[in-house]
Amino acid sequence: MDPGSQWVVLARVLRPQGRKGEVLADLFTDFPERFTRHPRAWLAPAGFAERSVAEPEGVSTPQAVEIAAHWLPVGRNAGRIVLHFAGVDTIQQAEPLAGMEVVAPLGQRMPLESGAAYISDLIGCTVYDHGLALGTIDGVEFPTTPDGSRRLEEAAPLLTLRTSGGEEVLIPFARAYLLEMDVAAKVIRMQLPEGLAEINKPSAEP
Repeated sequence: MDPGSQWVVLARVLRPQGRKGEVLADLFTDFPERFTRHPRAWLAPAGFAERSVAEPEGVSTPQAVEIAAHWLPVGRNAGRIVLHFAGVDTIQQAEPLAGMEVVAPLGQRMPLESGAAYISDLIGCTVYDHGLALGTIDGVEFPTTPDGSRRLEEAAPLLTLRTSGGEEVLIPFARAYLLEMDVAAKVIRMQLPEGLAEINKPSAEP
């Protein structure tokens, strides 16, 4: 498949924010400055990016939009982003956008520093611990404050693994444990502290 035909999710619109058409969105990129460098983006229904990979011929083209302004809120909405799309100037125009995803072609992703990876590239990778396969990544969780309003930047993300037996295991995606990461080959090799993976497995049935 042509990589340019694949899409990545940058944000997901939650609701109107303000009186002039702005919307509040969950932010799925560590590079909010890309909205300044590349103000052109696309709006698509939830799940569009995944469907474009699984069924590239069966999905419609997302709607192109221009991001006229954006800013990072503080307080209870810290960690999210406020977006103002050109031509959306009222609450009534913003309301139908709730639930839409802000996407961009894969080729427009911002470059990463060495050792970093995009969440979309981690999904589907098999994680090995001391050479043994633990499971396949099917999600990434970011630790937050107890009320869920702010991401804890100092805490490592948690990889959600699905084992061959269908169990779910959470492990910290910390540099200290990482030996090798080859997202092209869908392989991540780690050296976890002894017993860590077992602690994060669900309890066995009595």
